[in-house]
Amino acid sequence: MTYYEKIRELTKNVPITLVDFEQPRDQARTPTQASSNFITNKEQGDWAENLIVRAINENFTNFVAVKYGKSDDKVAGEDGFDAFYQEFQNELDTIGKRPDLLIFRQDDFDDKLGYDISQISHDEITNYVKKAIAGIEVRSSAFLIDKYEEAMQVRTQKFTEIAFQIKDKILAEFSDVLDHPSRSKYTTLLNTLTLETISIFDFKVPGWRSNERLLEVNNLFKRLKVAIKEIQKRDYLSITPKVEDIKVVYRWVETFNVPHFYFQVFFDKVYGISFEQILEIISDSDNDGVIFSVETDTKNQNKTTIKINSKAGIPIASKVDEPTHESIRKEMDRGRLLFYVTFKGGLAYLDLDNLRTILGIKEAKS
Repeated sequence: MTYYEKIRELTKNVPITLVDFEQPRDQARTPTQASSNFITNKEQGDWAENLIVRAINENFTNFVAVKYGKSDDKVAGEDGFDAFYQEFQNELDTIGKRPDLLIFRQDDFDDKLGYDISQISHDEITNYVKKAIAGIEVRSSAFLIDKYEEAMQVRTQKFTEIAFQIKDKILAEFSDVLDHPSRSKYTTLLNTLTLETISIFDFKVPGWRSNERLLEVNNLFKRLKVAIKEIQKRDYLSITPKVEDIKVVYRWVETFNVPHFYFQVFFDKVYGISFEQILEIISDSDNDGVIFSVETDTKNQNKTTIKINSKAGIPIASKVDEPTHESIRKEMDRGRLLFYVTFKGGLAYLDLDNLRTILGIKEAKS
């Protein structure tokens, strides 16, 4: 069974309520205006790609990382962007979405094409791309994952303590209020609040206001609701394939039969996961709400995004030296100015054994 055939079988298990591979992808609107935040995010993504390229090429002699993903320095609002964007959309429908990087064996690497083939038409490099041993989609996140997880543990502990303090206060000091037949259900409700149920616990705040005691206990229920909502927020940083991207990644795999991976670059670590594992995770309903969640991403045009716990992947780099950064001024049409941040340098300390494992590189050569 080829890699593509294996992926094709896995797509059959993905719920169509999540990804319907039989339906064509939604056509995207051409962006009309870039923002400073958009360009900063693009710069951060470019930095993450360069970080991985340098790390691989500096640590391996028998394998080469090459830039491949469709990209352009132009942004929405500049001359030439509309043509670039339409060409990109056409390519998505033709061959699928190019991963950002390709990994070649040194023997297959074409020196004439070099380390960047992102500007070359797919018609000219189809056979070359098929020689790659892996395609890597690089995602970046402006977080230090270790500090984030530490903060989430502190947050969860804090609001758990608050929730149970409020519960105990209501039961101890307002039992007379809750003894009324119309309110006794709230005593039953509170008695079901435990460490095991708090992650799914929910209720409607009563809305009592007719006397001071009722108003006081009503406010305690409000505070309890707020604490529980904080506890129930997603507490992990994620690898984030958009639902629409899964279709075009599948199309690329169908076209080239090359194993595909996602690398999530944080400012202190890098995690990797295979496209195969992503499909396996989202096909298992028991993982929903545990290993992954499905969210509408307001930071990305409200696109539906699958957020997979990064720790479900493999640590590719256990340490990252942060880049330097500087502010850039960009003048757009009509004299509109954008100020954004660009990133340079940095270093990823690869776990070579883990990288070989995830990419399926059997030879321990570096």
